[in-house]
Amino acid sequence: MTALSGENIAFIGLGLMGRPMALNLEKAGAVLTVNTRNPETLNAFEDLGIATAGTPADAAADADIVIICVADTNALENVLLGEDGIVDGMEEGTIVIDMGTTAIDATRRFAEAVEDAGGSWIDAPVSGGTHGAETGTLSIMVGADAEDFDRVRRVFDVLGARVTHVGDVGAGQIAKAANQMIVGITIGAVAEAFSMADEAGVDIAKMRSALTGGFADSAILQKHGERMIERNFEPGGKVVTQRKDLYQALEFSEGELGLELPFSRLALELYDELIGMGDGDLDHSALIKVYEEG
Repeated sequence: MTALSGENIAFIGLGLMGRPMALNLEKAGAVLTVNTRNPETLNAFEDLGIATAGTPADAAADADIVIICVADTNALENVLLGEDGIVDGMEEGTIVIDMGTTAIDATRRFAEAVEDAGGSWIDAPVSGGTHGAETGTLSIMVGADAEDFDRVRRVFDVLGARVTHVGDVGAGQIAKAANQMIVGITIGAVAEAFSMADEAGVDIAKMRSALTGGFADSAILQKHGERMIERNFEPGGKVVTQRKDLYQALEFSEGELGLELPFSRLALELYDELIGMGDGDLDHSALIKVYEEG
């Protein structure tokens, strides 16, 4: 018996992150139905023998668990509450899991809509990029009722290496906002430090090696620093996505909590500058280009 034998799952959104996540669920034995806007992607899943659905409502109709992994809050609202959306097709008792990065106030509103339709909502955004999605080693930050979390834990264990039940609904998205603040700001710090060293004539690859193991070391220095050195900006996490996540964190912090976040605000401005240079679809480590070309 495989890990998810008998688990009836609908997966909606098959982009950079969603596609490998859905394939990992299928490999683990889930009875999978998928839906996405791209007909070529649906055809590719059909060729693999995986069931496809024409609308989110159709995908959700017979599912016990519906997982959504779409680009942003507007896309999520459309597949959830729009015409032929999940709420139109789901049965009572369905658990709906949002694994994207969604605005916190919208998360609460979506949770209420699903609960009014007889289901349960879990926000479970992830960190780890496309590599983590492909290898099933994502970090998953979960906001959920404890019983709902226990019900779907084995699904998360297929997708991630670190699964943390942070708190009630909404807590997962707050944790992800914090994650994206730290990632976005730290990429800026690494880019700035590399630019300074390079301008001074220091070999930045050797400098990165020298910093390894010290207090300046981090996953950002290692992974994104390597991308900066190699000029490899094939997207694992896009600039436009990083910008969107920082904006949502600022909107929540400044609007609801009354907190000023100057580092995050400056980082947002730098990513806006990079997008203005036409580089919004590159990996967010491309922020170094602002220092080199901006």
